[in-house]
Amino acid sequence: MDIVLPRKAGDDNEVVLKNADKLVIVGANGSGKSLFGSEIEKRYYDRTFKISALNTICPIDYDKPIRPDSVGAEYARLFNEKSHIRVKTEFEQLFAILQREELEDLIKYKEDLSRGRTTAKLPKSKLDKTQLIWERIFPQSKLVRRCDTIEIVSGKSGNPYNAMEMSHGEKVVFYLIASSFIARPESIIVVDEPEMHLHPSMTSALWDDIEALRPDCTFIYLTHDLNFAVSRNSKRIWVKSYDAETGSFDYEFIENPDKLPEEIYLELLGGRKPVLFIEGDSVSSIDSRLYPLVFTDWTIKPLGGCNKVIEVTKAFSEMKSFHLLESRGIVDRDRRTSHEIEYLRSKNIYVPDVAEVENILMLEPIVRTVARRTGNDEDEVFNTVKRCIIKFFKADIKGQALLHTRHRIRNGIVFRIDTRVSTIEEFAKHVEHLTEEIDPYNTYNKLLSKFKRYVNEGNYRAVLRFFNQKSMINQSRVTQLCGFATTDKYINYVISLLRENSDDSEIIRKAVKECFQMESTEPQKNADKK
Repeated sequence: MDIVLPRKAGDDNEVVLKNADKLVIVGANGSGKSLFGSEIEKRYYDRTFKISALNTICPIDYDKPIRPDSVGAEYARLFNEKSHIRVKTEFEQLFAILQREELEDLIKYKEDLSRGRTTAKLPKSKLDKTQLIWERIFPQSKLVRRCDTIEIVSGKSGNPYNAMEMSHGEKVVFYLIASSFIARPESIIVVDEPEMHLHPSMTSALWDDIEALRPDCTFIYLTHDLNFAVSRNSKRIWVKSYDAETGSFDYEFIENPDKLPEEIYLELLGGRKPVLFIEGDSVSSIDSRLYPLVFTDWTIKPLGGCNKVIEVTKAFSEMKSFHLLESRGIVDRDRRTSHEIEYLRSKNIYVPDVAEVENILMLEPIVRTVARRTGNDEDEVFNTVKRCIIKFFKADIKGQALLHTRHRIRNGIVFRIDTRVSTIEEFAKHVEHLTEEIDPYNTYNKLLSKFKRYVNEGNYRAVLRFFNQKSMINQSRVTQLCGFATTDKYINYVISLLRENSDDSEIIRKAVKECFQMESTEPQKNADKK
């Protein structure tokens, strides 16, 4: 069916969602997401059937008018002659409705048999269908019907118990399945927080089953669970804010490019801070532990490798006119040339003035701060660390020059290859000319000469810039000099200092920020106003 959506801010034209069978509405808490859903309910009041897991526990307000398409309306229709019988919750109403249908089906079946209708069959009831899905979700439990109630038999204990004594999760699943059967044909089923009180492992499969049961209905989900939002094959709307004065909403359809992983995109849209994409994993990497404590005004999103950071940062930046969030990326230097670094900076991807993240922890202000805080002479500690690292670099100077040469030659070939050639003969000739133009010996000798100069000058900062060596912290002897048993303990200590609200934490924070040579590490003030 076609659904007219609430009024869009700055747009007087009616927004219509054509041929909608599902719609997911996402937004941060307080953005107006629930109100957006309520506006749809008002427009289609007679056709909207609302489902919420809260109805399994919240008492019924009998003073409120009953919605025409609801469990309450169906209960009133079936039990109108016994209005004095009042149950406490919609869950209990639902049970009564299902049992009433069971009784009616059995009576009709008995009457058909008594009239000699040998072809009489018991139809599949709503309770039969509910039981089938419920037991699929909870395979260790069975629903057993008794003359006046329903019992649950668990495979774990074998002891039956009344269905009214089900766990809250079991009740919610039963309610969500059964209530969907009560909705009238071609209803708009509005589900408020479809993930509420459900284990994440079952949520998607449960709603897949429910949607399959009611293909005639349109499902509208109001959620802030981004995993659930991604799981629905549907249109998605991001509600940003509500303007009470104009009665309009600032919202957009989420049209996500293939380059940006959908779960990342939705997660970031639900936030308010600008985004800083980084390398590493979200748990144990130095990047993910260090940068959130340095760039505190940013949402830090680890993406794994540097290529993913570059790809996602570019894609997210290209969509800024849509989401209005500022975004940047951080990748290790990894033997990149100044031209490569400038190109990345033009795409809002920043590279530190050291080879990799481990080298950041060897910056002079950080080494000095740790030495002083551990009761050591900071001059003595730093000078020793400096000598050790330069000596370590000198011992591997030819290997480092070769690594940088390989990187530059490889990139040089990639950038020079002419993709316009149309035959293998042209391509072979082109490559032959490339090998004549590229001089690896000259590149290597220049780098080796430069590295030797850094060693002779004792240029500690330049060595950190070019020296790719994961064991640098250990080889620097900073751990022993400051009294730490392992490299991890040194790293943990730096992280603990950053967690302090102290002058020392600011010294470390400032050193890291300056290492990225950003004009400003603060996000734009208007980046998240909408």
